[in-house]
Amino acid sequence: MNNFDIIVIGSGPGGYVSAIRCAQLGFKTAIIEKYSTLGGTCLNVGCIPSKALLDSSEHFHNAVHNFENFGIEINPPKVNLERMIQRKNEVVEQTTKGIDFLMDKNKITVFHGWGTFISGARIAVKKEDGSSEELESKYYIIATGSKPVSLPFALIDKERIITSTEALNLKEIPKHLLVIGGGVIGLELGSVYKRLGSEVTVIEFLDRLIPTMDGSLSKELQKVLKKQGIKFSLSTQVTDVVRNEGNVVVQAVDKNGAEVSFEGDYCLVAVGRRPYTDGLGLENVGVEVDERGRIKVNEQLQTNIPNIYAIGDVVQGAMLAHKAEEEGILVAEQLAGQKPHIDYNLIPGVVYTWPEVAGVGKTEEQLRQEGRKYKTGQFSMRALGRSRASGDIDGFVKILADETTDEVLGIHLIGARAADLIADAVSLLEYRASAEDISRMSHAHPTYAEAIKEAALDAVEKRAIHS
Repeated sequence: MNNFDIIVIGSGPGGYVSAIRCAQLGFKTAIIEKYSTLGGTCLNVGCIPSKALLDSSEHFHNAVHNFENFGIEINPPKVNLERMIQRKNEVVEQTTKGIDFLMDKNKITVFHGWGTFISGARIAVKKEDGSSEELESKYYIIATGSKPVSLPFALIDKERIITSTEALNLKEIPKHLLVIGGGVIGLELGSVYKRLGSEVTVIEFLDRLIPTMDGSLSKELQKVLKKQGIKFSLSTQVTDVVRNEGNVVVQAVDKNGAEVSFEGDYCLVAVGRRPYTDGLGLENVGVEVDERGRIKVNEQLQTNIPNIYAIGDVVQGAMLAHKAEEEGILVAEQLAGQKPHIDYNLIPGVVYTWPEVAGVGKTEEQLRQEGRKYKTGQFSMRALGRSRASGDIDGFVKILADETTDEVLGIHLIGARAADLIADAVSLLEYRASAEDISRMSHAHPTYAEAIKEAALDAVEKRAIHS
């Protein structure tokens, strides 16, 4: 029997990062992954491949619509979807091979197969060939991630009624892609195919897009995507999804209670994800889960079984790769006797449409709900020289600060490279900067980041320089 100090179950960003940190801290570490490649959903069918297609489609969109404005004349470009998918697969392969290298470098033993708990100390790994082996460990970290949620009346056939996994590998560009769900996944993949020439209609139950982010970002993103040609039907409850050979019909009820229908050749169901703990054998050891199937953990991410921990999408909180990474490191360092911490309020959220959307800290809705008095500073990207030079004039930066102390409570961006700029915002909140602090920091010119300083100036005394 193979004996380890720590076994991590699942090799997504939470799992493999946790395993690496465990190994760095001197633990004899193993990782169990049911698929043939490491990296989990994020690297194989999530974050990485979707960004590869987003970048490819954005290049094509710019070639068709924007190059002429920059003095570049080319023959009308054509989409080679097969090559785009191939490039996406190459990016995935390079990235997953990088994880293999890191496992070898850190002397982490990798087991491919399905892990099922036998007891609190032992786990069985069933391999594809049907054979099985038992492993033993002092500690376990469950990092098995999540799977797409479907609707009870929407049978996912993986051909016309699809999830994000199938949307990353289509053989043709849809004529009309119906997207059920106005969250991150639906909007990102909807953007991909809109840029490539599809008609795209987003059907959302709530009255706004990206509901977990600041409401002003939701409004601005809808305005920008509508300008790009994406259609929206908000406050619309889907009641049925039916495939008729090469078409899909979505039946729904709109905000006025009227029955409406939408017809397309593909329907992407992007209504969220659920914790994936199938086959883990949690019942064999008595690990408790809540009513939503999430593993119950304390502040140390420890389950009710003292030597078993859980991180990432299988526990409460935002289903984000970087959140899972932080949790994986936290568990590893705790087991080594260190005292790490995570401030969940400072885990940023990002939407990789174009323009990108990002936010960290409190939203305006949350501050109102808390009854906290605050002030707002906002600055339009359109007013930046860098934005005009690149042609990326949509969006803004909004800063929320305490009315009395001036401490920055939230920073919310929509604009070019917002996904990268948000890291600076996290740093500012982590060190409890005031709006005045930011307003007195030198920002290089011309950059998109200048919008953060200008928004801070607006929050301090409504004295932004360029507006």
